[in-house]
Amino acid sequence: MKRVRKAVFPVAGLGTRFLPATKAVPKEMLTVVDRPVIQYVVDEAREAGIEHFIFVTGRNKAVIEDHFDIQFELYDTLAQRGKDDQLARLQRLQPGPGQTSFTRQQVPLGLGHAVWCARELVGDEPFALLLPDMIMQSEKSCMKDMVELYAETGNNIIAVQECDPAEAHKYGIVGRGEDTHHGFRITGMVEKPKAGTAPSNLYINGRYILQPEIFGILESQEKGAGNEIQLTDAMLKLEKQQPFYGYHYQGRTFDCGSPEGFVEANVAFALWRSDMNASMAGVIRTLLDELKPSQRKGAAF
Repeated sequence: MKRVRKAVFPVAGLGTRFLPATKAVPKEMLTVVDRPVIQYVVDEAREAGIEHFIFVTGRNKAVIEDHFDIQFELYDTLAQRGKDDQLARLQRLQPGPGQTSFTRQQVPLGLGHAVWCARELVGDEPFALLLPDMIMQSEKSCMKDMVELYAETGNNIIAVQECDPAEAHKYGIVGRGEDTHHGFRITGMVEKPKAGTAPSNLYINGRYILQPEIFGILESQEKGAGNEIQLTDAMLKLEKQQPFYGYHYQGRTFDCGSPEGFVEANVAFALWRSDMNASMAGVIRTLLDELKPSQRKGAAF
């Protein structure tokens, strides 16, 4: 059984829900407190033992590549000014030589197509897939637990969380079978099921470990919902050949692809930090007491 060494990050999206902020800045480079969103996701993969980080990019995404490169002028300036702590922190976050790869998704044909674009870089190995819009907050990373479950089962792994059953029609939902190790057997997958028909309230939260056979399926996968090549459709075909297991993640997940989720993530991560908790808690309480948008002119934009 090959171990999971590589991770794919689809970062070609346009981020239209964040315009005008994302007109020139990729949405993945918007900051949650003091780190870009993409840095949180890469750090999660690194904690899980991932060695090779593969980014599927698009136009105007070169700043992501620059972010994970060495900036000699900045490093030299920090060293000369004696800011050793800041320099050491940047160096810890820096991938090593040859650990990052970038490939282009020239046309926006969906998540399944973005994954397929990474096929030559992944090769004949199992790989992790982390959606950069979704960032996690927990003591132990979601992907690290998934890698451990993969080591026990040797098959495809999908991370899931509970949602309000009334909201299940908004997500990809899995059917839950028998428990195994610290996960469970997935008995089916449904993308945005009709109200009242979902097999459970466990939704797919943007973390996967997939076998390379998915690439052969995606190569001939027809367009599905939204006239795009859907990853879920390909996984349903792969499920007929290989088992899928679910990992029930117990931490927090923030959808930074939406403005509400992005703001929530900033608040949550600021409150999670010991150096910011007290001050931010006080600021939030003051804002809640003083700001009443419904009574202010121009509150809605």
